[in-house]
Amino acid sequence: QAEDGIRDSSVTGVQTCALPISLGLGNGTFADRNVEQQRRIEQGLRSGDLTVQEASRLEREESRVNRMESRALRDGTISDAERAQINRAQDRVSQDIARERQDNERGNPNSASSRRMQADVQRNVNEQERIAQGMRSGQLTNREAGRLENGQARNERMEARAGADGHIRSEEHTSELQSHLNL
Repeated sequence: QAEDGIRDSSVTGVQTCALPISLGLGNGTFADRNVEQQRRIEQGLRSGDLTVQEASRLEREESRVNRMESRALRDGTISDAERAQINRAQDRVSQDIARERQDNERGNPNSASSRRMQADVQRNVNEQERIAQGMRSGQLTNREAGRLENGQARNERMEARAGADGHIRSEEHTSELQSHLNL
């Protein structure tokens, strides 16, 4: 196969493909899917389809999925059972994002709390993109990705706690979240 993944009928014997491998994670990486789900949460906040409280609940769910990924990657490999469990959990989060965005609750995307949550979720998108890129390029081992996913889980739990009442106060945003991120 050629580098672009298109089969060349003139090539015989062992054929290789220069497309990124998934490191045993199925199509793409878990981090790729995490990026898309974080983007959907951010878009929901920006459009007003999600309230801060709804986004907070979704971040708590994302945190659970990241912890599952971290535990699965701890030994450097992912079993079929772990992969299936994580995929089911990601499917549930995806369904919950869609359901929350389509309900009748509306958020105010211009409120201070929503803007803070938007910034936090955008940072999650950026971090998940870096993890996904590292996994695709081979610069991150599965174990390293697992440790980073564990850190993401901690960040998302803090965000979920901060927004659980529907308001993220300035001091919650700047002190607890920022101090943890700067470690």
